[in-house]
Amino acid sequence: MSAAIQSQVANASVPPVVVGDPSHPSLIDARARAQALGLSYAGGIEPVEAWSLYSSGLAVLVDVRTAEERKFVGHVPGSLHVAWATGTSLIRNPRFVRELEAKAPKGAVLLLLCRSGRRSVLAAEAATKAGFGSVFNILEGFEGEIDEHNRRGARGGWRSHSLPWIQD
Repeated sequence: MSAAIQSQVANASVPPVVVGDPSHPSLIDARARAQALGLSYAGGIEPVEAWSLYSSGLAVLVDVRTAEERKFVGHVPGSLHVAWATGTSLIRNPRFVRELEAKAPKGAVLLLLCRSGRRSVLAAEAATKAGFGSVFNILEGFEGEIDEHNRRGARGGWRSHSLPWIQD
Protein backbone atom coordinates (compact mmCIF):
# COMPACT_ATOMS: atom_id res chain seq x y z
CA MET A 1 0.00 0.00 0.00
CA SER A 2 1.42 3.42 -0.92
CA ALA A 3 2.39 5.90 1.79
CA ALA A 4 -0.36 8.27 0.63
CA ILE A 5 -3.03 5.60 0.94
CA GLN A 6 -1.63 4.43 4.30
CA SER A 7 -1.92 8.02 5.52
CA GLN A 8 -5.51 8.21 4.27
CA VAL A 9 -6.39 4.99 6.10
CA ALA A 10 -4.72 6.15 9.30
CA ASN A 11 -6.58 9.45 9.16
CA ALA A 12 -9.83 8.04 7.77
CA SER A 13 -12.96 9.43 9.25
CA VAL A 14 -16.51 8.97 8.18
CA PRO A 15 -17.11 11.39 5.32
CA PRO A 16 -20.30 13.40 5.63
CA VAL A 17 -23.29 11.95 3.80
CA VAL A 18 -23.50 14.10 0.70
CA VAL A 19 -25.89 14.47 -2.16
CA GLY A 20 -22.90 14.50 -4.52
CA ASP A 21 -22.54 15.63 -8.10
CA PRO A 22 -24.15 13.25 -10.59
CA SER A 23 -22.50 15.27 -13.39
CA HIS A 24 -18.97 14.09 -12.51
CA PRO A 25 -17.32 12.79 -15.73
CA SER A 26 -16.83 9.28 -14.32
CA LEU A 27 -20.51 9.06 -13.43
CA ILE A 28 -21.61 10.39 -16.81
CA ASP A 29 -19.46 7.74 -18.52
CA ALA A 30 -20.86 5.01 -16.26
CA ARG A 31 -24.42 6.12 -17.00
CA ALA A 32 -23.75 6.05 -20.75
CA ARG A 33 -22.34 2.51 -20.54
CA ALA A 34 -25.30 1.42 -18.38
CA GLN A 35 -27.79 2.89 -20.83
CA ALA A 36 -26.07 1.15 -23.75
CA LEU A 37 -26.26 -2.15 -21.84
CA GLY A 38 -29.87 -1.58 -20.81
CA LEU A 39 -29.12 -1.65 -17.09
CA SER A 40 -31.86 -0.59 -14.68
CA TYR A 41 -29.45 1.28 -12.37
CA ALA A 42 -26.95 4.07 -13.00
CA GLY A 43 -23.96 1.88 -13.90
CA GLY A 44 -20.66 0.41 -12.78
CA ILE A 45 -17.61 2.21 -11.41
CA GLU A 46 -14.06 0.82 -11.19
CA PRO A 47 -12.70 0.48 -7.63
CA VAL A 48 -10.00 3.17 -7.99
CA GLU A 49 -12.54 5.69 -9.32
CA ALA A 50 -14.99 4.72 -6.56
CA TRP A 51 -12.31 5.49 -3.94
CA SER A 52 -11.63 8.85 -5.59
CA LEU A 53 -15.32 9.81 -5.57
CA TYR A 54 -15.87 8.55 -2.01
CA SER A 55 -12.73 10.02 -0.46
CA SER A 56 -13.49 13.38 -2.12
CA GLY A 57 -16.93 13.45 -0.53
CA LEU A 58 -18.69 13.21 -3.89
CA ALA A 59 -20.37 9.89 -3.15
CA VAL A 60 -21.52 7.65 -0.32
CA LEU A 61 -20.01 4.16 -0.18
CA VAL A 62 -22.44 1.50 1.01
CA ASP A 63 -21.14 -1.98 1.78
CA VAL A 64 -23.94 -4.47 1.10
CA ARG A 65 -22.07 -7.57 2.30
CA THR A 66 -22.98 -9.41 5.48
CA ALA A 67 -21.81 -8.19 8.87
CA GLU A 68 -19.62 -11.28 9.06
CA GLU A 69 -17.88 -10.47 5.77
CA ARG A 70 -17.16 -6.94 6.92
CA LYS A 71 -15.80 -8.13 10.25
CA PHE A 72 -13.70 -11.08 9.12
CA VAL A 73 -12.64 -10.05 5.59
CA GLY A 74 -12.38 -6.28 6.06
CA HIS A 75 -14.17 -3.14 4.99
CA VAL A 76 -13.61 0.37 3.67
CA PRO A 77 -13.07 2.90 6.49
CA GLY A 78 -16.16 5.00 7.13
CA SER A 79 -18.37 3.11 4.69
CA LEU A 80 -22.02 2.64 5.53
CA HIS A 81 -23.32 -0.87 6.02
CA VAL A 82 -26.68 -2.09 4.76
CA ALA A 83 -26.66 -5.85 4.19
CA TRP A 84 -28.34 -7.05 1.01
CA ALA A 85 -28.46 -10.57 2.45
CA THR A 86 -27.65 -12.08 5.83
CA GLY A 87 -26.08 -15.20 7.31
CA THR A 88 -23.99 -17.89 5.68
CA SER A 89 -26.85 -18.89 3.40
CA LEU A 90 -27.22 -15.27 2.22
CA ILE A 91 -30.92 -14.90 2.87
CA ARG A 92 -32.24 -11.73 1.24
CA ASN A 93 -32.70 -8.88 3.73
CA PRO A 94 -36.37 -7.81 3.36
CA ARG A 95 -35.58 -4.48 5.09
CA PHE A 96 -32.76 -3.50 2.71
CA VAL A 97 -34.51 -0.51 1.13
CA ARG A 98 -35.85 0.80 4.46
CA GLU A 99 -32.41 0.50 6.05
CA LEU A 100 -30.80 2.26 3.08
CA GLU A 101 -33.37 5.07 3.25
CA ALA A 102 -32.55 5.52 6.95
CA LYS A 103 -28.83 5.92 6.23
CA ALA A 104 -28.57 7.76 2.90
CA PRO A 105 -30.59 10.47 1.18
CA LYS A 106 -32.30 9.47 -2.05
CA GLY A 107 -30.47 12.26 -3.89
CA ALA A 108 -27.03 10.99 -2.90
CA VAL A 109 -24.61 9.37 -5.33
CA LEU A 110 -24.39 5.84 -3.92
CA LEU A 111 -21.55 3.42 -4.62
CA LEU A 112 -22.50 -0.13 -3.63
CA LEU A 113 -19.83 -2.68 -2.72
CA CYS A 114 -20.11 -6.45 -2.22
CA ARG A 115 -17.64 -9.34 -2.43
CA SER A 116 -17.42 -9.70 -6.22
CA GLY A 117 -19.76 -7.09 -7.69
CA ARG A 118 -22.78 -9.38 -8.12
CA ARG A 119 -24.92 -8.84 -5.00
CA SER A 120 -24.33 -5.11 -5.33
CA VAL A 121 -25.96 -5.22 -8.78
CA LEU A 122 -29.11 -6.70 -7.22
CA ALA A 123 -28.97 -4.09 -4.46
CA ALA A 124 -28.49 -1.30 -7.02
CA GLU A 125 -31.53 -2.48 -8.95
CA ALA A 126 -33.65 -2.53 -5.78
CA ALA A 127 -32.42 0.89 -4.63
CA THR A 128 -33.10 2.42 -8.04
CA LYS A 129 -36.58 0.91 -8.09
CA ALA A 130 -37.16 2.47 -4.64
CA GLY A 131 -36.36 5.96 -5.96
CA PHE A 132 -32.61 6.38 -5.44
CA GLY A 133 -31.52 8.11 -8.64
CA SER A 134 -27.73 7.71 -8.69
CA VAL A 135 -26.86 4.18 -7.65
CA PHE A 136 -23.64 2.66 -8.97
CA ASN A 137 -22.14 -0.79 -8.55
CA ILE A 138 -18.45 -0.95 -7.66
CA LEU A 139 -17.10 -3.35 -10.27
CA GLU A 140 -14.99 -6.30 -9.08
CA GLY A 141 -16.30 -5.93 -5.51
CA PHE A 142 -14.12 -6.06 -2.41
CA GLU A 143 -12.36 -9.37 -3.14
CA GLY A 144 -12.68 -9.86 -6.91
CA GLU A 145 -13.16 -13.07 -8.85
CA ILE A 146 -12.10 -16.57 -7.87
CA ASP A 147 -8.69 -17.48 -9.31
CA GLU A 148 -7.38 -20.81 -10.62
CA HIS A 149 -6.61 -21.88 -7.02
CA ASN A 150 -10.25 -21.25 -6.00
CA ARG A 151 -9.29 -18.18 -3.95
CA ARG A 152 -10.30 -14.55 -4.06
CA GLY A 153 -8.13 -11.47 -3.68
CA ALA A 154 -5.71 -11.74 -6.60
CA ARG A 155 -8.04 -11.22 -9.59
CA GLY A 156 -9.49 -7.75 -9.16
CA GLY A 157 -11.38 -6.24 -6.30
CA TRP A 158 -10.92 -3.33 -3.91
CA ARG A 159 -8.11 -4.97 -1.97
CA SER A 160 -6.09 -6.04 -5.02
CA HIS A 161 -5.96 -2.39 -6.12
CA SER A 162 -4.33 -1.55 -2.74
CA LEU A 163 -7.17 0.77 -1.83
CA PRO A 164 -7.78 1.63 1.86
CA TRP A 165 -9.42 -1.04 3.97
CA ILE A 166 -9.36 -2.12 7.58
CA GLN A 167 -10.20 -5.28 9.45
CA ASP A 168 -11.77 -5.65 12.89
